[in-house]
Amino acid sequence: MLRIALLCGLLSFSGWAGADAEPYNRVDFQVEAAREVANDLLEANMTVEIQDKQPGRVAQLINTALNDAIKKAAVFDTVKASSGNQSTYPVYGKNNQIDAWRGHGEIRLESRDFKAAGELIMQLQAALQLAGVQFTVSPDTRAQIENTLIIEAIKAFQSRADAIRSAVGAKSYKTVHFSINSGGMPQHPVPMVRGMAMAATAIPAPEFAGGESRMTVEINGTIETQ
Repeated sequence: MLRIALLCGLLSFSGWAGADAEPYNRVDFQVEAAREVANDLLEANMTVEIQDKQPGRVAQLINTALNDAIKKAAVFDTVKASSGNQSTYPVYGKNNQIDAWRGHGEIRLESRDFKAAGELIMQLQAALQLAGVQFTVSPDTRAQIENTLIIEAIKAFQSRADAIRSAVGAKSYKTVHFSINSGGMPQHPVPMVRGMAMAATAIPAPEFAGGESRMTVEINGTIETQ
């Protein structure tokens, strides 16, 4: 009987302690710090498509075009070129018979030097098509701006928390928890019209304006006024 009474006493004490620790006067809210940031990174996709009766001939022409493009890109120190997707597939005609073979290949360009990238793109358009260009904020610039915005957002959180404390007439507050979220940045594509590659002498070098992206850092948190 003594053991049962002691156990009941412990349970009662535990229940009383848990009730006393119940949260009260908790407030959830969100703050944001944002900034317009100049896009400093250009990404372009150059493609080539070949159709021929012989798949080997398709592969040969595509490889020749892409290899030549990579060699031309190597001259531009400020432009990074990398190989992209490459594929060959059959083209069917009547009676579901293979009429020809079509190949597709691409290289990707990346640069902070918009002028150099435009010059290279102009040269490559003698044999390749410009499938698309987009602008964004480079990873290192993004990290630097995000660090600044995090500091601004934390200060905004503290200021809002103090305003809430004052509004409810509390003497102090404590932060229960908060989370930091960086907003995604939309990429800014430049629309391109597909067409036949033209002679290099007929293509002026494109002049690119990268525009801006809006970077945001949000803090969602909970405080408890006391």
